[in-house]
Amino acid sequence: MLELAVSCHQGCGHSPFIRTYMWAESCCESLVYTLSDSLVEMELLFLPDTSFSSFVIGLLAFLLLLKIFSQSLKTSRLPPGPAPLPLVGNLLQLDMKKPSMSYLELSKTYGSVFTVWLGSKPAVVLSSYSTLKDALLTQGEEFSGRYIYPVLQKSNEGYGVVGSNGEQWKQVRRFSLTTLKNFGMGRRSIEERIQEETNFLQEAFLEKKDLLFNPKFIVLNAVANVICSVVFGRRFSYQDKDFLFFLKTIDGYFNFLSRPTGQLYNIFPKIMNHLPGEHKKVFADLEKLKMFIRNEATSLKAKMNPDDPNNFIEAFLAQILKEKANPQTEFHELSLENSVMNMFSAGTETVSSTLRQAILIMMKFPHIQEKVQEEIDTVIGSHRTPCMQDKQNMPYTDAVLHEIQRFMDLAPIGIPHTVIKDTEFKGYLLPKDTVVIPLLSSALSDPTMWKTTDSFCPENFLDENGAFKKNDAFLVFSLGKRACLGESLARMEIFLFITSLLQKFTFTSPLPLLELDISPELCSFGRMPRPYQMYVKVRV
Repeated sequence: MLELAVSCHQGCGHSPFIRTYMWAESCCESLVYTLSDSLVEMELLFLPDTSFSSFVIGLLAFLLLLKIFSQSLKTSRLPPGPAPLPLVGNLLQLDMKKPSMSYLELSKTYGSVFTVWLGSKPAVVLSSYSTLKDALLTQGEEFSGRYIYPVLQKSNEGYGVVGSNGEQWKQVRRFSLTTLKNFGMGRRSIEERIQEETNFLQEAFLEKKDLLFNPKFIVLNAVANVICSVVFGRRFSYQDKDFLFFLKTIDGYFNFLSRPTGQLYNIFPKIMNHLPGEHKKVFADLEKLKMFIRNEATSLKAKMNPDDPNNFIEAFLAQILKEKANPQTEFHELSLENSVMNMFSAGTETVSSTLRQAILIMMKFPHIQEKVQEEIDTVIGSHRTPCMQDKQNMPYTDAVLHEIQRFMDLAPIGIPHTVIKDTEFKGYLLPKDTVVIPLLSSALSDPTMWKTTDSFCPENFLDENGAFKKNDAFLVFSLGKRACLGESLARMEIFLFITSLLQKFTFTSPLPLLELDISPELCSFGRMPRPYQMYVKVRV
C-alpha cells in the first residue's frame, strides 16, 4: 500500500493525489475497524501473550501512520504553515478571542499565503492587499465559494445570500442587488426611508439632553428600523415589543458569535448539538424571528400588488409568483425568510457599531468634530435634512467617515470563502472546497498603502489639496464576487445618520480625553466599539 501511494505521488498532478488519498483513506479505515472488531470479538486483544499484543499494536500503529501519510498526499501542495497537532490542529496556537491578531503574527513568519488547521480541517489564510486582490478579484470566480460554517448552516439552512452557494446564491444575490439598487419601488426610495429615521434618532437623542447615557440601543433602534422599512415597508416604535425582540435576538446572535463558545460550535458542531448551552437559546430565538418574518410575508402577500411592490418582501413574493411554473426556481418561501434574516443579521449590528465608534472618535478628537460640523454648516446648513448629494461637496467629512471604518476594522477576517474547483494560486494547489480566510485587516493596516496605519488619521483619504482621495486597500466591505451585498445601503446610513446628528448636537465625554480609549475591543467575530457613556449638547 505504501509503495503504491508513493508511486502515485511521484511525477503526477493533483487528480492522482486525490485518488490516492481517497483510496488510502478508505483502505486504512476499513482495515483498522475490521481488524479491531475481529480482534475484540475473538478476545485476542486481551490475551496475555505480550509478543502477539505487541504485533497487534504495531500493526494498528502502522495503519494509522499510513492514514496520516495518505492525508498528507491531499494537502502536500497547500501553502506552508505552523505544524498542526492531531485532532486540534493549530487551535492551541491561535487566540480564539482574537484570531485575526494570531493570523497577522503568523503572516510575518509564513508570508501572505499560509495554511492553518482548524481542528482536522485546513484553511488557507490570505494576507496583504495585493494577495487579497489577486485572489478575490483576479481569480474571483475560483474563490467565489462561501464556506458555510456550522452556525450559518444551522441558522440559514443553506438559503439566503450569505449562507448559500451555486445557483441559489447567484440568482438570489442578483435579484437582491437589483432590487436594492432600483428601490424606487412603491413611493419612497431607500434614501428617503433613512432620512425619515434620522428625524426619530434626533428626537431620541434630544430626550437625553444633559443626561449621561450609553447610545448603543438608541443607535441600534435606528439602524434596525431602516432594515424594517426596506424589508417590511414600515418602521416600528422604539418601544414596540416585536421590534425589541428583533433587537434582542440579533444582539444575542452576535454576542454568541463573538465568544469562544461560538467558535467551538463551528469547530465541533456535532458535539455541541448534544450539549446544553447558550447556543440552544440563540437558535430557538432565531426560529421565532423566522416565524415573525413568515407571518409578515403572509400578511403582505394578501394585500400586495405584484406589479407595484412597496418593499423587499413584496418584491420577492412577486418574483416567486413570476417563477412558480419553473421547477428549478430558487425563489420560494425558505429562500425569502433566510434572505430577510441575512439582511437583519448583516445590516444592523455592523452599521450600528460603526456609528457608535464614530461618536466615540468625535468625542476623543473635538477639533475633528468641530471641523466636520463646520463643513455641515457650510454645505447643508442647520435646518435642511442631509442628502447623499451633499457628500460630494464634503471631502473632509467623507474622509473622516472612511477613516473611522478603516481604523475600526470591524470584520478583520470577513466571512470565509471556499474555492469552487481545484485552483492554482501563487505556486500552490488548493483542492476544491478548501476553506479560504481573507484577512481583510491586513489590507487596512498595510503600511505600503496608507500614510498612517496605527493611529486615527483622516489624511489617509485626503490629497495635498484637501480633496477626497480613494484608496483601493479600503476593503471594509471585502472585494470581488462575495463583496458585501449591502455596501451601498451601509454607506448611505453612515453618512446620513452621522451628518444629521452632528448637525444638531455636539458629543462630549465625562472622561478626560487622555482616558478615553477609542481602540476597538477584539473578539472572535470582529472588533467592536468599547462601551461608553456620553453627553449630547444641542447646537445653537
